[in-house]
Amino acid sequence: MTTIGDAAPLASRDDEAERVTLVVYEGDGAGASTQVLDLADGTHLRFGRSRAANVQIESDRVSRLHAQFRRRGATVTVEDAGSRNGTWVNGQLVQGERTLASGDEVVVGPLTVVVSITSRVVARPRIESTRYLEDRLTAEVDRGQVYHRRFGLVVLRLDGAPEAADDASDRICAALRPMDAIAEYAPGILAVVMPERDAADAERGARSLLERARPRGGAALDVAVGVAGFPEHGTTPGALIARALAALATVHGRGSDLVGVPPAEAAPAMGDVVVGDSQMARVYELVRKVADHSITVMVAGETGVGKEVIATAIHAASSRRDGPLVRLNCASMPETLLESELFGHEKGAFTGADRKKLGYFEAAHGGTLFLDEIGEMTPALQAKLLRVLEQRRITRVGGTDEIEVDVRVICATHRDLEAESKAGTFRADLFFRISAFTIFVPALRDRPAEIELLAQHFIRQCAAQTRQRVPALSPAAAAALRRHAWPGNVRELRNAIERAMVLHGSGVIGVEDLPDSIREGRAIAQTAAPALTLGGMRDQIADMERATIAAVLESCGGSQTEAAKQLGISRRTLIYRMEKHGLKPPPGARKER
Repeated sequence: MTTIGDAAPLASRDDEAERVTLVVYEGDGAGASTQVLDLADGTHLRFGRSRAANVQIESDRVSRLHAQFRRRGATVTVEDAGSRNGTWVNGQLVQGERTLASGDEVVVGPLTVVVSITSRVVARPRIESTRYLEDRLTAEVDRGQVYHRRFGLVVLRLDGAPEAADDASDRICAALRPMDAIAEYAPGILAVVMPERDAADAERGARSLLERARPRGGAALDVAVGVAGFPEHGTTPGALIARALAALATVHGRGSDLVGVPPAEAAPAMGDVVVGDSQMARVYELVRKVADHSITVMVAGETGVGKEVIATAIHAASSRRDGPLVRLNCASMPETLLESELFGHEKGAFTGADRKKLGYFEAAHGGTLFLDEIGEMTPALQAKLLRVLEQRRITRVGGTDEIEVDVRVICATHRDLEAESKAGTFRADLFFRISAFTIFVPALRDRPAEIELLAQHFIRQCAAQTRQRVPALSPAAAAALRRHAWPGNVRELRNAIERAMVLHGSGVIGVEDLPDSIREGRAIAQTAAPALTLGGMRDQIADMERATIAAVLESCGGSQTEAAKQLGISRRTLIYRMEKHGLKPPPGARKER
């Protein structure tokens, strides 16, 4: 009779590379029994008749402490504890400590113990495509806005040999939580979406990934990491990507021990203004006319069209140009904090208010206050803002004194506040107060003449920042840019150009350097086309991708590295897609040099 004592060993941890089990057989025939014991790293199992043994054996053939199994990492040993009848491994008497291999049979009295050492199959996240990254960020932004949840975006740049970068990618994947998602933003640049983490927590997670990504065994690999948080640093996918890349740029080339955070955003310079469309010419004519009036201005338009650029232009053209321009995104903080940020607070106003703080209105005294995403304000805060706009006085949180402020207010929103005011979700009196002079900025798709002009502008801007020669934009790439519908507007275009500046290698930005969504034209406005089910569409896209990869591999003589270069993706991503489409070489095929 064999029992497991109170000092039973801990089960193997899920993060151990190997699982070690001892299969214990006792007796034969109808009375035979079997037990399976896990042997965790750093633990041991004692066999014997004594209560001090983990595995207690009631047999005269067994000594009080008969034998001991021990595990140190992947090494498993057995040692006889001075037993009367000895311990046997594969028919040989054990002398001292004996190292065991998987499949060895150990005889302890009436028991036969079979050792099993197996490698765990670890389910690691796949490295997804840029298209998946865009879709996942969109979903997380929607979830964050509806349920007021936070998440982080981490970007990692791996500069070094492909083998070292692949190994680092494996270690990064192994460190992710099941809810995290990892995608390739560009060859050598990975993006990780971390749900349920604010900016500070995402920064801690980024430092953990940096530690995992550091090269092993002397491999030459430079790692740079940047992080951005929703909603602290952006409330749209494009804005988050832009801020995370800006954070990455602050540490790239400065060593492998730093995690970059988004730098303070500089106000757009007037030299950044590109006008090549009659609608935008009209917008800037309105800017010139309203600049020196004290009236509150509403700048409306889709996300990413450049509303902050218009606000900056109004300030720069006004007599307040020498005063401060203070910007606040109302969607980036909760109501209680937003009130304190706008109006300031007195010492002791709430827990943690250990000193008096000036708010944004006081900071903008004599200048301009730009309130972005004003539609995100709660009704209670809307009422307080209306009072300030009408009386030009504020009261700090926790205070009673009224403080006069001289501030020009410019608001911006991508929402239809007129419809919301009629529905009762936005205060009608505040809407009428801030919309007395409204400037509507058209979407980028409605000003196609500016697409290539803006692309060239961003190319020159990025080249100056990275100190590289200005590449040309190929006719095919320019045509793809013009075809795209730009749901993310100017911000999406800027992100696409910044990505292309990383990818191009011949002094020319080609269509292959552009994101998947632009190359495939999936954001083009709907046109009349034969009905196609979602499943059929996916099948067509998959067939096209498979045929393209197969053709490129054939033209490159099967070289995965060269094929990845021609496709504008990393070798690792190519291998994943080959596995997905059944193009992976069979076992035993020659491994690529």
